[in-house]
Amino acid sequence: ADFFQPLHSHGKMRKGNHSEVTEFILSGLTDRPELQVPLFGVFLLIYGITLVGNGGLILLITTDPRLHTPMYFFLRNLSFCDLCFSSIISPKMLMNFLVERKSISHTACAVQMYLYIVFSDVGCLLLAVMAYDRYVAICNPLLYTVTMSRKLCKELVAGVYAVGLVDSVIYTCFTFRLSFCSSNIINHFFCDIPPLLALSCSDTRINEIVMFAFTCCITVSSFVTVLLSYVYIISTIVQIRSSEGRHKAFSTCSFHLTTVVLFYGIQLFMYLRPTSNKVASVFYTLVIPMLNPLIYSLRNTEVKDALRKVMNKFLTNF
Repeated sequence: ADFFQPLHSHGKMRKGNHSEVTEFILSGLTDRPELQVPLFGVFLLIYGITLVGNGGLILLITTDPRLHTPMYFFLRNLSFCDLCFSSIISPKMLMNFLVERKSISHTACAVQMYLYIVFSDVGCLLLAVMAYDRYVAICNPLLYTVTMSRKLCKELVAGVYAVGLVDSVIYTCFTFRLSFCSSNIINHFFCDIPPLLALSCSDTRINEIVMFAFTCCITVSSFVTVLLSYVYIISTIVQIRSSEGRHKAFSTCSFHLTTVVLFYGIQLFMYLRPTSNKVASVFYTLVIPMLNPLIYSLRNTEVKDALRKVMNKFLTNF
């Protein structure tokens, strides 16, 4: 249940004939007291698995030379992105389950939004880069090592982060140039753009146009890249004569495809059911970052072999 809390007047300061907000109150997932501690336990477990899973995958890829390939280079960056993405939201959310007054300062809210948008964009664009990598690996295997050179991989990742950083600056500046004077209660569990725009007493039409334009540009370009890559991948796999060859080719991209379906499935749900954005946001910001390392590890023989090697070495030394 989502219920508004009373406005805290001391979270505002006078500005002309209006009261300017200096801090916000996060409504959270629910205001039911009996659910706060159980939800704290659930999301603490999710965050713990996210830290261990993504941190372990980063360490494994970094230390095992057999995983020093373009695919795992991008996967390491995706794991880093998921780790940061979850850490931007989870600590504050967990703390708010245990306190009565769920406040966040104006500056902290801006920082949280900025970092959230950065890693949201990076994660989205990395999926497109990984789809291109799988396209080259399956459709042009003989040219794979030449095409996906170390230099190109670094440039692609640098470009992804550059887009995320610039896009986030624009979003954050446009949002926090607005005046918030009618209420300071954010109907969400973190500082996201739509609930903040709903609070503003300024004209938000320009913000909505900018948000629509940049979201379409990044999300649509990423989705089209993924879609075209998999059209070529599937057409190439279908032409492979042996069932063993088809299975082997498909297995190299099945993990990425699962992540893509989850990511865009949640995006579609958020678009079709905007009133359920809190539920969708939980999956988008907390559950998917937890699942990604599991998806790439549980059925991936290369990762399992590397993990087994590390465990055997640890047990031998122990």
